[in-house]
Amino acid sequence: MLKRLLNLFLFVAAGTSAAVAAQPRWTLSPGGGIEWRPTAETLPHADHIEMSGESMAFVLRWGVDADGAFACERSLVFPMLRTLPNLTHSSLMYRMGTDIPSLLGVDGLSLRNERVESVSIDGALTVRSIWALGRSNVGAARKSAPTPVVSMTRTVFPSPRLPLMCERYVVRNISQRPLELFIPEFSQSVETDPAKGLDGSYTVRADIGGSGTVRLEPADSVTFDVVFQAFRTGEEPLRPDVAKELAGRMDFVHGTVDGNLVLETPDEYIDREFRFAKLRASESIFLTRGGYMHAPGGESYYAALWANDQAEYVNPFFPYFGYETGNASALNSFRHFARFMNPDYRPIPSSIIAEGVDIWDGAGDRGDAAMIACGASRYALARGSRAEAEELWPLIEWCLEYCRRQVTPAGVVASDTDELEGRFPTGDANLCTSTLYCDGLISAAHLGRELGHAALARKYEARARRLAAAIENYFGADMCGYRTYRYYAGNTVLRSWICMPLILGIGSPERTAGTVAALTGPELMTDDGLLTAQGDATFWDRSTLYALRGIYYAGEADRATEFLHSYSCRRLAGDHVPYPIEAWPEGSQRHLSAESGLYCRVVTEGMFGIRPVGLRSFDIKPSMPSSWNSMALRHVRAFGSDFDIEVERRAEGGVRVRVAVAGEEPRIFDISQPGGAVRVTLAE
Repeated sequence: MLKRLLNLFLFVAAGTSAAVAAQPRWTLSPGGGIEWRPTAETLPHADHIEMSGESMAFVLRWGVDADGAFACERSLVFPMLRTLPNLTHSSLMYRMGTDIPSLLGVDGLSLRNERVESVSIDGALTVRSIWALGRSNVGAARKSAPTPVVSMTRTVFPSPRLPLMCERYVVRNISQRPLELFIPEFSQSVETDPAKGLDGSYTVRADIGGSGTVRLEPADSVTFDVVFQAFRTGEEPLRPDVAKELAGRMDFVHGTVDGNLVLETPDEYIDREFRFAKLRASESIFLTRGGYMHAPGGESYYAALWANDQAEYVNPFFPYFGYETGNASALNSFRHFARFMNPDYRPIPSSIIAEGVDIWDGAGDRGDAAMIACGASRYALARGSRAEAEELWPLIEWCLEYCRRQVTPAGVVASDTDELEGRFPTGDANLCTSTLYCDGLISAAHLGRELGHAALARKYEARARRLAAAIENYFGADMCGYRTYRYYAGNTVLRSWICMPLILGIGSPERTAGTVAALTGPELMTDDGLLTAQGDATFWDRSTLYALRGIYYAGEADRATEFLHSYSCRRLAGDHVPYPIEAWPEGSQRHLSAESGLYCRVVTEGMFGIRPVGLRSFDIKPSMPSSWNSMALRHVRAFGSDFDIEVERRAEGGVRVRVAVAGEEPRIFDISQPGGAVRVTLAE
């Protein structure tokens, strides 16, 4: 079975499915998920998806071969079971390819000739297929396959809290006669080398629950479960109630995810991908020895924190979503980074690893202080908690002072590299670091006024103005026929991170228009988003998502929405679904979690143009495409409140913005000019 799966991945990767790649593979299903119904024209197909709970994660590599049979391999990750040396990638990981259906017997025969009827994803991966009976039919034509006698539904999901991957199987008799189903007693386990574990040896185990022989009358069904887990050797395995675990997972999906920050637009693909992005952004949070830690994932990055993925990318999103575990993980990450403030202003580490007991700073200063200042100040404002803001203020102030000390004679900020850690050249000072510092200054000025630091807030505003001018003077350039930015001194090709000034609204109208044109032009644009650099084949979703947010914020809603729709269809209905990804070719398009947070921020901070300016106040600059008459965000949980934002096109031109808090009179704002903004202040 594993060999078949490997061959399937290689076969599909070689391009055998290229003929169907241009057409959507998946369809939107009722209730919020997606579904694929295989046909001869869409086979074979292989994919991989990551899912997480608080105590484990897994990457399911799965596929359907040319004959319609399903195969999978489970890559299990247990971040709190540490291996040696205890570094960034030292989570216990183990792959299991156990073929559960091959262990079953019906009327003394094995199941054969599987045909998958559908695969669906909605917080779990569910496979529905039908099977016949018989001995090996190797070489027989598919058309001569025996008549199916049973159907099988398998549902794969993580436990919300426990270190378990669960699979629930429902087998139904679809024949016209009674069948005898044999479910074996089965346990598969391995003990790891004690010399390689921080806590000695670990046991990785798979168990079938619900074994026995069952008589199935026509249309009758039986359910059994399989649990994959790991624990310290000498401990007892868990015996969970899998039905309860599934209910808990679905409560998270259909309760927390579907009940908060709900997007309503005329584009069902954007709405649906936003929903999936909320799920992936918020599920990958682990309860470690160092508290709640949001994790990128990808079979590499767990029980650790990064200045970009967590502090900059996903933490500012959580207040809008209102997921308290997400907010707790954000605050906890900033507390960890605050441990490394020092009076000599040595660089803050890029990453805090191994459940908080160690650090990684192998790329030098990536602009990490700018990332943290930007993320912490935006988070504190949107969170709306004065106590948290007071706690975070020293960290924000320290990071901004660190950046000030790195300002060059040209007025921009020096750093060793950027968040790509040297994969592409960045010079001595790059556009991303300087823009993040500028963003941090602007947000910190707003936060400082809230906290009674008016004089310092004025200094921050003055520094932000000088820095914006320096960014224009130092980075502004004509590149490849576009009036845009160079990424660093000596840069001669377009780079996707030229989008950064757009998210702040800095730069002249000509520079903004030229940058939008460069980002959407043929030099950088591909079907999968933006190339990192003109002439290269590499793309990273993070810069694509920043660019989308910036193009919206620049008021180019038609271009942004065309781009966002295409991107959303690709990620949601194409060949690799259903979340934003990290990169290609690096990481094979892993479903890193923080990228999903960036997708959500395209909507909150780009499309709706929300900019926090106080603990109870924000500016809103909606950017709605001309083909839409309305859009809404329901149950926005930021600024200590729960409110809806509705945007409607006015017959006389412009838009009307309605902000509604439950139990209060709605506030109505008319915006006549494109790109106009209004300030909203919520009650205490």
